[in-house]
Amino acid sequence: MTETNGFNGEQQTYLQGFALGADVARKLRGLPVLADSAAGSQNGAGSVIQVGPNGAALEAAPAGPPAPGLTPIHAEAQNRFLADGKKLCKEEQAKRDKNPYDMWGQMKASAAAGEYPKGTDVFLYKFQGLFYVAPNQDSFMCRLRIPGGELKSWQFRGLADLAETSGGGYLDCTTRANLQIREIPADRGPLVLETLNELGVVPRGSGGDNVRNVTAAATSGFDPQELIETLPIAKEMHYHIANHRELYGLPRKFNISFDGGGRIATLEDTNDVGFQAVTVPEETATDDVPAGVYYRLTLGGITGHKDFARHTGVLLTPEECVPVADAVLRVFIKNGDRTDRKKARLKYVLDDWGFPKFIEAVEEELGRPLRKADDAVYRLPEPPDRWAHVGVHPQKQAGRNWIGVVLPVGRMTCEQVRGLADVADRYGSGKIRLTVWQNLIVPDVADEDLEAAQAAIVDLGLDWRASSVRSGLVACTGNKGCKFAAADTKGQAMTLAAYLDERIDLDVPINIHFTGCPNSCAQHYIGDIGFRGTKVERGEDMVEGYELVVGGGYADRQAVGRSLFGEVAFDDIPPLVCNLLEHYLREREGEERFADFVARRSDDDLKAASGYTPPLAAA
Repeated sequence: MTETNGFNGEQQTYLQGFALGADVARKLRGLPVLADSAAGSQNGAGSVIQVGPNGAALEAAPAGPPAPGLTPIHAEAQNRFLADGKKLCKEEQAKRDKNPYDMWGQMKASAAAGEYPKGTDVFLYKFQGLFYVAPNQDSFMCRLRIPGGELKSWQFRGLADLAETSGGGYLDCTTRANLQIREIPADRGPLVLETLNELGVVPRGSGGDNVRNVTAAATSGFDPQELIETLPIAKEMHYHIANHRELYGLPRKFNISFDGGGRIATLEDTNDVGFQAVTVPEETATDDVPAGVYYRLTLGGITGHKDFARHTGVLLTPEECVPVADAVLRVFIKNGDRTDRKKARLKYVLDDWGFPKFIEAVEEELGRPLRKADDAVYRLPEPPDRWAHVGVHPQKQAGRNWIGVVLPVGRMTCEQVRGLADVADRYGSGKIRLTVWQNLIVPDVADEDLEAAQAAIVDLGLDWRASSVRSGLVACTGNKGCKFAAADTKGQAMTLAAYLDERIDLDVPINIHFTGCPNSCAQHYIGDIGFRGTKVERGEDMVEGYELVVGGGYADRQAVGRSLFGEVAFDDIPPLVCNLLEHYLREREGEERFADFVARRSDDDLKAASGYTPPLAAA
């Protein structure tokens, strides 16, 4: 641990809390406070307390109760709310009272006793990557961190071994190009974390109020369409966060993504901070913006709240991205809401301040102005290919290909994981790339090895081919493993796919997203067809069902889906969707996309075509 003025970070935090607590007590008694008597100090923020050796000064947070769990930047942010007479939400108070990264001894003791966390410790365990998901599963789920979605085959095998010995015997691929291990018993939580670190997969900060897995293009480095490789910068961002403790414990979770303009969308427009590669050609270049490849800075994406990230007018060189992301995070730390979890995401700071004020604050934090450019100065990349994450596709390296493997709603058995690692070793370069579409890619397969590699994938009970439904099928964990979900999203998504595959032959990809609750982990609003879990009344019973939305999109076709039916029991959904898709195939204009089709059709037309009549209407 780094030492400053003779004290390490923990000692400094303790002394700050002790001194601030003493100041509060002295103030209540009408006595002079230590901070006021310090040389050069001023009342309020930025006051100095003489607590270091030989009178060394340490920066203090604004007056407030001790905050032993917080680094100074977070203590100062919380104290501003307390000074205004506001109450911290319970999660912020939990972080104030106890640093989640100082709990290892407690976690080991609880594991030895076979005990799961209780109270706010359930929340704090998430900072280490462990989620106690009772009552749906009386076990831990461990969310990993895999920057840019790249794994080596030996790591993949190691994860299979871990899931088999300490979990439920399977891995789930997520919509952040990441993996989860589920059904971990109480006595194995810390062991799972230790083993992951031995595998070079560090889950710290994968849950709780932290920057989640940093995503990049799944085909970075071998995509013939990409403008720039994004995997190196995603890893740089990951390690920057990992080595700055003050970038943990944000007001709320935070997503960062880098899109290099390749064939597979990274959905950077759904992230809090999105970096999208663009080109500035010679004919529009200026002295301030020379020709070349830049990243366009976008902010505030959160599609569960019906918002895509919006362009800020800022263009960045690759070298500027991480420092700017750091400045954005620090502005968010200082100004994000600490009292209301529902209003604590970055979006709400942007809504309150407006983009110009926020960018000014980022520039002040950064210490320099940011490069601005009109839209006419740069060119956007070619649109992504909605088929490119599945099937066989040629790389920019001659004679090499990537194979996109279909994973049914993201789930793999341990045997399948080991088999895919073998495919990567025997026919590829020993690497696996995860995508934000809940599947994976095996890159670097030679032309002459394609047939054998494809056969090996099929032998595992998987496929590299996909129906138009399964290629775009996305589902969150659902109520089999998440207490927030109102429906069995994964199981019902597979049921719908099987029903449609037997009855309809689509010649275009259709994205169907199942999410179990309003948090929208599966981003149902951007699907061609999206479902949000809810309970539906049927006679005297409440059954599993969904709100149904249509017409969502992403990338060059951004759109938030509109609600068509507020609640439909799942048993009624397969024939309803089949009828809608058949209506689309009959009435579309040429190769018109489904989202474009429903955009020009009225709700009444689509409802009539669905053949579904809500029970109350029927009565």
